[in-house]
Amino acid sequence: MALARQVLCVCALLGLPLAGAEPIRYSVAEEAESGSLVGELAEDAGLTPAQLSARRARLVSEDGRQHFRLERSSGRLVVAGRLDREQLCAQSDTCMLPFELLLSNPLQFFRVEVDLEDINDHSPVFREDRVRFRILETSEPGSRFPLEVAEDLDIGRNAVQEYIITPENEYFSVSYGSRSSIEKYVELFLEKALDREEQTEISFHVIAVDGGSPPRSGSIEISIVILDVNDNAPKFIQEPYIGKVLENIPKGSVVLTVLATDPDAGVNGDISYHLSQAVGQSDSAFVIDPITGEIKLTKPLDFEEAQMHELIVRATDGGGLSAICKVLVEVVDVNDNAPELVVSSFSSPLPENTVPGTVVALFTVRDRDSGANGKISCALQDQLFFSLRPAYKNYYELVTVSALDREETPQYILSVTAADAGSPPLTSTHTFTVDISDVNDNAPVFNQTSYTMYVRENNVPTVFVGAVSAADADVGLNAKVTYSLAAEQGPERAWCSCISVNSEKGHVFVLRPLDYERLRQTKVTVSASDAGSPPLRANVTVRLVVLDENDNAPLVLYPAQESGPASSELVPVSAEAGYLISKVVAVDADSGQNSWLSYHLLRATDPGLFSVGLQSGEVRLRRPVTERDSIKQKLVVLVRDNGKPPLSATAALSALLLKDFSDVRLPHSSPASEDQAAASLTTYLIIALVFVSLLFLISTAVLLARKVCRRKELKAGPVLYAADTLQSGLADAAAAGTLPRAYCYEISLTTGSGNSEFRFLKPILPSLPPQHCAVGQGPGEEQDFPGVPVSSEDMAPDNAGALSAGQFNALSFN
Repeated sequence: MALARQVLCVCALLGLPLAGAEPIRYSVAEEAESGSLVGELAEDAGLTPAQLSARRARLVSEDGRQHFRLERSSGRLVVAGRLDREQLCAQSDTCMLPFELLLSNPLQFFRVEVDLEDINDHSPVFREDRVRFRILETSEPGSRFPLEVAEDLDIGRNAVQEYIITPENEYFSVSYGSRSSIEKYVELFLEKALDREEQTEISFHVIAVDGGSPPRSGSIEISIVILDVNDNAPKFIQEPYIGKVLENIPKGSVVLTVLATDPDAGVNGDISYHLSQAVGQSDSAFVIDPITGEIKLTKPLDFEEAQMHELIVRATDGGGLSAICKVLVEVVDVNDNAPELVVSSFSSPLPENTVPGTVVALFTVRDRDSGANGKISCALQDQLFFSLRPAYKNYYELVTVSALDREETPQYILSVTAADAGSPPLTSTHTFTVDISDVNDNAPVFNQTSYTMYVRENNVPTVFVGAVSAADADVGLNAKVTYSLAAEQGPERAWCSCISVNSEKGHVFVLRPLDYERLRQTKVTVSASDAGSPPLRANVTVRLVVLDENDNAPLVLYPAQESGPASSELVPVSAEAGYLISKVVAVDADSGQNSWLSYHLLRATDPGLFSVGLQSGEVRLRRPVTERDSIKQKLVVLVRDNGKPPLSATAALSALLLKDFSDVRLPHSSPASEDQAAASLTTYLIIALVFVSLLFLISTAVLLARKVCRRKELKAGPVLYAADTLQSGLADAAAAGTLPRAYCYEISLTTGSGNSEFRFLKPILPSLPPQHCAVGQGPGEEQDFPGVPVSSEDMAPDNAGALSAGQFNALSFN
């Protein structure tokens, strides 16, 4: 989480800063093959190979070159490529290749230094293949003639150890040695005086041999031309020459001027200059004017490639004598290299719930310049959410400093600027693009705090009534919203099953028809949840309002509309216009204008006698009662609502116009009393039928007996038929089941009229027992009424009319 925190923990345990730890040192010979073992780095660092892999161990060098390779599986340090000591360290006595072993989780550094040991892989080399000396014949034995020192890129015993002359001669020998710790010399020593007359030119080779095993050598051809007397050689006024030059000096600029003098006159005093470059620097950046001795640049210098240039200038006079001078050119650094930023690790994208202090990137900065020009400082432009933190030496960590929110800023573009301390300073900028990945930290949000939807009752199944919509500020699956109905508690739960919501679009449907009279509104809770892990949800209340339709006809409460005959209202004939007879009471289960009721007189026995209140339903007399008006009045009142289309119901009423109510006793009619009366009447009819049957059987037996007697009398003599004979024939017919309708009687009962009529017809044959007949029956129908015993007064012809109300009330039906 924070590498710096881990570094601090290691430092606290060690009690020393990381930079002060003792380095791990190895040595390896140059030119070792790639993969050659340098040392057991993991073991020496106190680590295991598993830790190297787990902690992402890697080698980091200051110059960025990887001379060695770390095998994580074994923990061994091996050679990564060809190592040339002379190329890496030139002529330095020691060649140390430093680097750091960098570990993560926690951050830890190990300083490693590898000493590159020299091998004898270079032969001594003279700068010139051939040197010609012009020596006066008057030269004294013991004269010395300087030669250029053979250069060997190796060091120590592998460098030049001795010089020899081949083939040997009697005139010259070679002398070599050191004048100081840094200056060596090689001279030809004249052993014997020269005689031009004996020999005009002497040639031989000087061989330089190093101390390697096996030794290597290099040679230079010496040609001695014996001249006449020129006894003064050129001499430089300064030795060595040291000059300083800026690395950005333009081409053609004069670096310095060398000067040599010769006391000889004439041609022997004319001096010319010649410049030779050090071994290994074939492409010289300098040139010398042979006459003036001015040394000029032929191309720009680079302090980062070479900080010092060593030149050899030979001054030769016209007589062939020469002198050698060393010229050292020091290159002065200028701020011509911008800082470099090298990223070691970088993490992107970052989860938006990343805690502050998390390391986003680890990088190092370097500058090829030196001194103040190589001192680097880093700065981060945006310090609000991220900051830079120094880690170790020139390593920096880019860390978070505050909470991140992808919904506010999905991407951060961070610019790290590295600037050196030169004048003017040079800068370089590296851009880190940090993407923020989403986490499910936002619940869906509905676009309304609540919803109200409307549906008309008697709707078709699965009717669409509206939609809910919720949005989630997250992205991907975290923003995918699904809708569902939340579980309801209480009375609303029974109605939840009739409502459905589309899980993807949030459309709300009513699954079955609704009845406004049973349900006027209900509430459900719709839940919106995302697809995150764990999912987040939000709820909203949806109120479903049912709109009324005119689907209920008015219901008449009074007068009660039953299957029996309508009740009768008693109206005195003396009542005036406006007299309240009755009131029709009705209700409508609908609401609003669908429940507004109006009352109308649909039909009546005498329509002009009555009026009905349009709004109240009150039935009143429109005019006074007259003698011409029927005593029994029937009315039908129409009750109609205000819906479209309107629905209606009817109420039937009866009214009796009476002069006096004192002698009228109306039976209390109710469903129970009527049933009891009917049961009692049936019982009486059955008893009467049994009684009549018995009488019929007795009469038949009597007739049969008389017939038998008559036959006996006829056998005795002829008999004339009389009235009795006719009556007997009729009796026989009755016994055979072919009796005519002996009686026809009619019962007329009018419930609620106050008067009942019971009429009897006279029998056709009074001597026959009374029989029954079915009134109003067709063929094949049977309806038996028991005979009701009546008095002889009732059977008289003058009483065959209608019964009075008092007589009817005197009848007992119980």
